[in-house]
Formats: sequence, C-alpha cells, structure tokens
Amino acid sequence: MRSIVVGTRRSLLAKTQTGHVVTALQKEFPDLIIEVKEIVTKGDRIIDIPLAEVGGKGLFISEIESTLLSGDIDFAVHSLKDVPAEVAPGLMIGAIPKREDERDLLITREGHTLRMLPIGARIGTSSLRRSAQLRNVREDVQIEVLRGNIDTRLRRLEELDAIVLAAAGLKRMNWWDGEADISYHGDKLIGFPLPLQDFLPAVGQGALALECRSNDETIRAMLAVLHDPATAMQVEAERAFLKAVGGSCQVPIGAYATIAYKDGSIEADGERNVVIRLDGMIGAPDGAELIRGVQEGEDAQRVGQQLGEHLLYAGGDRILQQLAIETR
Repeated sequence: MRSIVVGTRRSLLAKTQTGHVVTALQKEFPDLIIEVKEIVTKGDRIIDIPLAEVGGKGLFISEIESTLLSGDIDFAVHSLKDVPAEVAPGLMIGAIPKREDERDLLITREGHTLRMLPIGARIGTSSLRRSAQLRNVREDVQIEVLRGNIDTRLRRLEELDAIVLAAAGLKRMNWWDGEADISYHGDKLIGFPLPLQDFLPAVGQGALALECRSNDETIRAMLAVLHDPATAMQVEAERAFLKAVGGSCQVPIGAYATIAYKDGSIEADGERNVVIRLDGMIGAPDGAELIRGVQEGEDAQRVGQQLGEHLLYAGGDRILQQLAIETR
C-alpha cells in the first residue's frame, strides 16, 4: 500500500497524538503516504453539560467507527480511555502503542496541591471518577463542569481555583515535561500529579488505540509494528474490569494495572510469564463512598473480570444502579 487514510477527532490534542502515530508509521514505512481525515463526534458537539448526562457509550468514537466501517478511512486513532469495553462489530483494536503517563494532573496558577487549596475551592472537571476521588479527599471542594478542548479547559483557570486534566495529553502537546511548570501561551501554570494510591486513572488512560476493520489484514499487519505488548496486557486487564462492571468511560470507575515479569521477559513460546496486579475503584459521585480492591494473577482477562465481580458484590453494583436512576 502506498496511500492510506487515518481518522481522528478534530481537537488539537487528538490531531497531535494522531500526528505522533503518523510519524511513527512513516518511520517504519518511508514510502507510505498517510492522509488525515478529521471527524466531529457527538462528544465534541455537546460541550455544555457533563458527559454522564449525555448518555450512551462511545461518545467520542461512534462517528469515527461509522466512517471506518464505510471504508472512508483505513484506521483511526483514539484515546483508549474513550473506547467502550466493546467496539463496533466488524472492527477491532489493531494495535496499542506504548503508554504515556497514566496519572491525573491537578493544575493551578499558584502551585497549590489539593490539600493546600482554600476551603470551598472550585475545581473544574466533568469526570465523575475524578469528582468522586477529589471529594473523597476534600469533601468541601466545589466541582465545576469542565468541557471542551484542552485550550478551553486551561483558560478556565482564569475563574477556577484548579482544574484536573490527564497528564498524558499535556505531555503529548509538549506543554508539561513531568516536573512542575506548564508552558501554555506564556501563562505560568503549575501541575501536580495526583498520587495513584488516592486517584486511580480512567481505564486505559495514557494509552492510544489504533482501530481498524477486523478483515483488513494489510492494515492490521502495518499497525502491528507500533504495538506494545506490555501496555496491551495492562489495558486488557483494565478493560476486562470495565466490561465486568458494565461500565463506560462516563461512570465513576477507575483502574490501573501493573506488570511484574517473573524472569524479566516474556517467554519465546508466547506464554505470559508475568504477574498482573490490578487496582480498581467504583465510587459514589459525591465521594462519600469509594469501593476499592486489588486482584493479582497471570491472565489479564481473568484478573479484570474477578476484580469487577468482587467490587460489584462489595457494593459497587448498588452505586452504579443509583447513578443510572439519577441520570435517567
């Protein structure tokens, strides 16, 4: 193949991370011409209400999947945290590149940590997962709806005490180097990563999903050169957890998997010589109740499913049912 088309959302961040994928592919296939097709999704059009109130799964990928199924594009680049536990029939995640920073980032102008923020501080986020964990640590904070692209969200710091964004996006934009200061159009902003022991990320946060048609062997083979097995095992466990609890990326669910190799490698015969540890959380949006658990094992799917079942039984099912009633 000499020319292919990749689909992406129209936001600056989406186009930037798609650009990283295009560059990586062209490094492997120097003669390949890749056209980028921008697609507006339902999640991009509705920016004035919280995601949890919009309803449905795949808010940021459904239109892209339709374009992929029609053949107008050959593959798509998604933030994996936006991808539901199951993709559309006829499609598959063809590759998962190496994961970027999985943490959430608290961003302020004054350099305050979460515990340093003033009483009743206004924090911008539209994520129920983030709201639940923020309020669990600081029940006094006020959560403000924060939607729109990354530029729009950062500008809201003119009126809010803090906002929370995914660290991966800022790193991919080269606006944050992992230390403290954020470079954003000359403004001095300071970001503090929220510790994983208190703030579990969204399922797949920091990872990308390269989605293609299941029957397109040529594209699948091409995307495979960017696939990272370790990241894939992490997100396989996390997504199995998401599927087990019946959730989408708009519910108060967090999960993060880590991998320990028994002998420092994966055996040549393909057997997974690893131990997977998965931390998971289901939380009430007001932070009054967080149900957390840990599961370890050698099979990512089984680890995720077992942890999901455990947390549902421990009270997560009740929380999710109540949330479903409230958002009808």
